[in-house]
Amino acid sequence: MSKADPIKQPGAKLQSQKHLSESMSFDDVMVLCQSDMQAVDQVIHQRLSSDVALVNQLSHYIVNSGGKRLRPLLVLLSAKSFGYQGDMHHLLAAIIEFIHTATLLHDDVVDESDLRRGNETANALFGNAASVLVGDFLYSRAFEMMVDVDDMRVMKILATTTNIIAEGEVMQLMNVHDAKTTEQKYLEVIYCKTAKLFEAATQLGAVLCQRSDEEIQAMAAYGRYLGTAFQLIDDVMDYSSNSEEMGKNVGDDLAEGKPTLPLIYALQQGTPEQVMLITSAIEKGGYDKIDEVQAIIQQTGALQYTEEMAQQQAELAIAELAHLPESDNRTMLENIARLSVHRSH
Repeated sequence: MSKADPIKQPGAKLQSQKHLSESMSFDDVMVLCQSDMQAVDQVIHQRLSSDVALVNQLSHYIVNSGGKRLRPLLVLLSAKSFGYQGDMHHLLAAIIEFIHTATLLHDDVVDESDLRRGNETANALFGNAASVLVGDFLYSRAFEMMVDVDDMRVMKILATTTNIIAEGEVMQLMNVHDAKTTEQKYLEVIYCKTAKLFEAATQLGAVLCQRSDEEIQAMAAYGRYLGTAFQLIDDVMDYSSNSEEMGKNVGDDLAEGKPTLPLIYALQQGTPEQVMLITSAIEKGGYDKIDEVQAIIQQTGALQYTEEMAQQQAELAIAELAHLPESDNRTMLENIARLSVHRSH
């Protein structure tokens, strides 16, 4: 992969699902970080303010629409794992959330999506033009906030991250309806579109604490592996969950002509007849063949293959945390990696 190759051999095995059920959930982690997350939310709402009524209305709608706030949480836990005592991590966490929210607004317009997190998308409610322009507002507001941090390393990380995310969007657009998309090309899209922002979130916490280059790179790698695992499980859920669990329509990826990893693997392992059906479904899009495609994905072991790759990435993420001092915050980062591959939404 030209930008990053997040796929390596796994290290230590993860805990079992049974043990996970007795351990932390995402909600448990959020409760433990409640005061910091409230401070981040306060920054978000202060900085969302605009003299333009539609900007306020639409941006508040998308920010308050039920997301996990996982990426800002990673900024906080990364910084606190190194003993950070200030409040600049709240600002950085809000910046990360603004960039993420802007990408969601633009994604839903490009994908013509009408459902996200169980709610109507902003573009479905307010129209494509408003969604694109408010996404631009959030990007530009994020860069205003970066200036307040007054750290060129932070500026460089976030500027590069935003640029790579945009490249990833274009790369994904080029792959749409292309049944010849390779696993390597798809993993590069995952890195650019999803894992890069995770990488930036965890890297920034170490940079803020002025840690060594080795520690900064370890935190960047943790975020990169975690983001890859997270997206791969999203790919699995698109063919194995239901709309209520996911908060979006089942089979959306296929309907949009996106060749995600389960489809790519099924194309590699399927019979000639199965390959022909999946190829046609990718090239035409829509939901007409979703049942047949789901059956082929099950028969070829494509979901298991994707889940195993996600688990490998989570294991690699946990291994990178050996560079951090032992603490409750490091334990929460370990749990987030485990939970990333054992979730239904």
